[in-house]
Amino acid sequence: PRALRGGFWLAGALQFGVTSLCLYRSFEVLTVQEVLLFTVLTPIDVTLIGDALARRFNPWALLAAGVAVGGGIVIRFQPLTGDYLWGFVMLQVANVTFAAGQLLCRHLLARYPTTYPLHRFFGHFFLGALLLALPAWLIWGDASKLPHSAVQWGVLAWMGVFATALGMYGWVRGSTQVDAGTLAIMNELHVPAGLLVNVLIWHRDTDLLRLAVGGTVILASLWLNRQGRRLRQRGHSHATA
Repeated sequence: PRALRGGFWLAGALQFGVTSLCLYRSFEVLTVQEVLLFTVLTPIDVTLIGDALARRFNPWALLAAGVAVGGGIVIRFQPLTGDYLWGFVMLQVANVTFAAGQLLCRHLLARYPTTYPLHRFFGHFFLGALLLALPAWLIWGDASKLPHSAVQWGVLAWMGVFATALGMYGWVRGSTQVDAGTLAIMNELHVPAGLLVNVLIWHRDTDLLRLAVGGTVILASLWLNRQGRRLRQRGHSHATA
């Protein structure tokens, strides 16, 4: 349907266009540690936008998202320095648009069921992203900083094809198979997952105690969300009995 294609263009413009623009511009005023810290709030945005699209309020999902954010803060927290307010605002815009993009895809696939497989029209998502990413690069980009070696181009290709294209395809497909609360928490679970990859594959140093505590808190939020879903289902069953 035309609405489905148009919606995927909008989702791509939000999730990759606006999000990437705000993220990269934020590095001009924030340290890497501050950027990582300010992006842990995404689960709350996912929960609230998901509830808005569903025209309901799920306090259990919001509570679970808050617990997940707490786990992310345990892992990521670093003392704040300098004038970080403008950077914080930009990253909250990035968080909201990133959340809105993934939830819009999820909502569209539920509202406009189609016999076409997702991979047949998922390219519209990236065309929407290109609408903002290309003008942004023409305005602020620096061609001298493009890759200069085969290894650098290979890393860029890996990031574009596998980490971004295939990764986002799998994310959107998976989002249709879980509730909004679980999707919100998954936006935080990538924090300990990414650090584990750094430790196990790239042998980078990290604070293992904070990683373990924060990861446990995030996993506990999944249990909390599941318990809340069971209680809501039980309440609905009693109401209709």
